[in-house]
Amino acid sequence: MTTKDRLVRAAAELLREGGREALSTRAVSAAAGVQAPTLYRTFGDKDGLLDAVATYGFKSYLEGKHALGETDDPVGDLRRGWDLHVEFGLQQPAFYMLMYGEPRVREARREADAILRRIVGRIAEAGRLRVPVEQAAQLVHATGMGVILSFLASPPEQRDPDLIVAAREHVIAAITTDSTDEASDIPSRAIALKAALEKEPGDALTPAEHAMLAEWLDRLAR
Repeated sequence: MTTKDRLVRAAAELLREGGREALSTRAVSAAAGVQAPTLYRTFGDKDGLLDAVATYGFKSYLEGKHALGETDDPVGDLRRGWDLHVEFGLQQPAFYMLMYGEPRVREARREADAILRRIVGRIAEAGRLRVPVEQAAQLVHATGMGVILSFLASPPEQRDPDLIVAAREHVIAAITTDSTDEASDIPSRAIALKAALEKEPGDALTPAEHAMLAEWLDRLAR
C-alpha cells in the first residue's frame, strides 16, 4: 500500500467514525503513521485530501451501481438504482455528504450522473418517458437526495421506510408512462426520437441539421 493509499484509508475510517469534523490533517497524518508535511506533499492541501476521500467513496458506490447491470426493463433498473442510491446514503451518511454536498465537481461524480442519465435515456428510447432526459434525471436525483437528507436529519425512530418507496414511485410516475401504448402523445414521441438519434445519429443529416432537429424535438418535448 502506498503512502497515498494509507492516508486515504485512514481519512475514510476517521470520516466513518467521526464525520467531517474528524478529518483534521493532524488526525489523518497520525492515523496513517506519517508526518503532516507528507500529507501536504501528497495532496497539496486539505481540499486535495477531501477530493481523494470522496473519490474513494464513489469507487465503492460505483462498484455497486455497475454490479446491478442492465435488464430489458429500464424502469425496473431505475427503481433498483434508486434503492441502491438511498441505501448507500443512509448507510454511509458522512461519505454521502462529502460526495454530494461539496460544490467541487469530481470525475467520479460525473460517472455516477452519467449512469443515471443512461438509464433514463433507455426509458426514453423505449418510448416511456414523459419529460426530456435531462429534466427527468435531475428530478430523480433531486428527489432521492431530498429523501436521504430528510432521513438523516430525523431521529431513527421517526424515519418511515414507506416514505422511500412512496417518493420513488411518485417520481417514476411523474416521468414515465406505464407502457409504450400510453406514450402516443407528441412530447413522448419527440423524447423517444431524440434519444434514438443521440444513440445512433447516422449520417443522413449534417451536424447543423442534427442540432436544429434536436432543438425542435426539445420544443415539442416541452
